[in-house]
Amino acid sequence: MSMRVAAAYMLAVLGGNDQPTQKDVKKILKAVDAEFEDEHLTLLLEQLEGKNVYDVIAEGKSKLGSVPTGGAASSAGASSSAAPAAEEKKAEVKEESEESEEEMGFGGLF
Repeated sequence: MSMRVAAAYMLAVLGGNDQPTQKDVKKILKAVDAEFEDEHLTLLLEQLEGKNVYDVIAEGKSKLGSVPTGGAASSAGASSSAAPAAEEKKAEVKEESEESEEEMGFGGLF
């Protein structure tokens, strides 16, 4: 589903319209020349029909809290082994830049 459609729907709700219609959402999207597909808008309106959007958001937040992320431990291990390599590379680059300055006769100036 298009995020533009969802954002326009939420703008209508924030503007005080608790149950925006297809016409309301299209008006917002056309006002900013946003491209969208009618089927995305129809699907969103069908899924939110008769629901309070704030309740839907609260329910979604509670579901996100229970999603396991699991990637933190592996990325920490990778970053610790990558750190020495990065330091080594920085040292090589610094040495090369110092050599090139000396070759050009700028070594004593800086």
